[in-house]
Amino acid sequence: MKPNVGTIDKIIRIALAALVAILYFTNVISGTLGIVLLVLAAVFVLTSLVSFCPIWAVFGINTGKKKQ
Repeated sequence: MKPNVGTIDKIIRIALAALVAILYFTNVISGTLGIVLLVLAAVFVLTSLVSFCPIWAVFGINTGKKKQ
């Protein structure tokens, strides 16, 4: 796996995951939608930690540093 997630992308993913977690645990979002968003938030954190996003790889997107 070649890293394809850059620093700004990681920050955005973690911030969104934190926002979803806060909204879920304060009962702003709940039910099935809340669980789906919580799972998506966990995926965001995981992809941030490993610096690889399979969806970005499929579409050929790389938000990391470019080698010159």
